[in-house]
Amino acid sequence: MTAATPATSASRATPSPAAGRPGAGGRHPWRAFGRWRHRRPFAPGVMIVLGGAEILLTQQASISVILAAGADSLVGYVLPVIMIVCGALIVLNPRQRLFYSIVAVLASLATWVTSNLGGFFVGMLLGLVGSSLAFGWLPDQPPRRRRHLFRTRRRKETQE
Repeated sequence: MTAATPATSASRATPSPAAGRPGAGGRHPWRAFGRWRHRRPFAPGVMIVLGGAEILLTQQASISVILAAGADSLVGYVLPVIMIVCGALIVLNPRQRLFYSIVAVLASLATWVTSNLGGFFVGMLLGLVGSSLAFGWLPDQPPRRRRHLFRTRRRKETQE
């Protein structure tokens, strides 16, 4: 049997002190989140989730504020939950965004009747706008050039 040799400090992998800093070779978590967010319909999904959450919060309003007679029914709670689930699924599974956006827009429109006029219009409008944006989102489009870059390039071309 051979004797085990102690591991030297040179053979151990030690992280460099620069690995935790954003600009020094390490990955910055906010940049990774930004890249992830820009590859999917993030803002429309968040709008749908916020609309559903707002409608759920108006369900908990006092009886003097509640407008719709059916506010305590099960449908008044199910539709906002469907909106929240559709908004989350639009962000997490953007390939199925068309189906989820259609379900979310139908749920948003149905809250007009079942949930205090759609959460006093705010939640319903958030759901409708978010669903429309998710339906129109195109994943394979190249990123747009910023306007100031376009303007400076056009100025340089006109000066030449």
